[in-house]
Amino acid sequence: MHKRAVSDSEIFDRARRRKRRDRALPRYGDHSFLRDHMVEGLLERLEGVKRSFADVLDLGSFDATIDIPGARIARIDAGFGFAKSGGGVQADEDRLPFADASFDLVVSAGVLDSVNDVPGALALARRVLRPDGLFLAAFLGAGTLSTLRASFLAAEGDRPAARFHPQIDVRSAGDLLSRAGFALPVADIETLTVRYGSIGGLLDDVRGMGAGNLLPGAAPLSRETLMRAAAAFADRADPDGRTAERFEIVTLTGWAPDPSQPKPARRGSGTTSLAAALKATRPD
Repeated sequence: MHKRAVSDSEIFDRARRRKRRDRALPRYGDHSFLRDHMVEGLLERLEGVKRSFADVLDLGSFDATIDIPGARIARIDAGFGFAKSGGGVQADEDRLPFADASFDLVVSAGVLDSVNDVPGALALARRVLRPDGLFLAAFLGAGTLSTLRASFLAAEGDRPAARFHPQIDVRSAGDLLSRAGFALPVADIETLTVRYGSIGGLLDDVRGMGAGNLLPGAAPLSRETLMRAAAAFADRADPDGRTAERFEIVTLTGWAPDPSQPKPARRGSGTTSLAAALKATRPD
């Protein structure tokens, strides 16, 4: 007997998420600028880590652009097409098919915001890490698509449909890292602003990223609603006719616990800096 794609407690429709990713695959490179930026940032952070990584898990691999020279990289993706093209395994990020302590680095770009069980996914990421293994992730957080959201609220008035996913803010993301058992947890945020000539260009990017509405039972978008949203979007344009949209990128860093690590400061006495967490010298 097949399990239902969506349970009463799940936020996202898993089957719809897989289909959206498969549909995005053929033209993904035309719309991957946000994830490309995330990957670049994560790899820059890795350059500051004074150790090497032999076994790496690419958690949500998309087009398999994460490359770490000298490492064996296992890849998973919820979409069959992305998993196949990257030589990986099709699996959800909160249902990992790997044994505990299989990797010394887990890196994830652009997927945690659409995972049903984020706390579970983080806990599994910690479990598959070896002691003193590193977790690095980036995803779109709270405040993303604020202009698009406002435009649809204006278009639908007092009875807006559920068209936008719940979003995780940077403070909650840091708390989730701690709850998952990571040592030296750090969460930070970066804002990217992209300017669009029309709502159509933005929606094309959203769909091309595989990031459309994944909520169960999502209401269909009527032509009339879209036209009103497009007008509201255009009303927010700058004098040159282009409208600014925000993308908030949350980045997470954490280590699998190990006795060799520095002990956290007493609560309230300070915070661990990102530079210190990443640049600490660690044994291979």
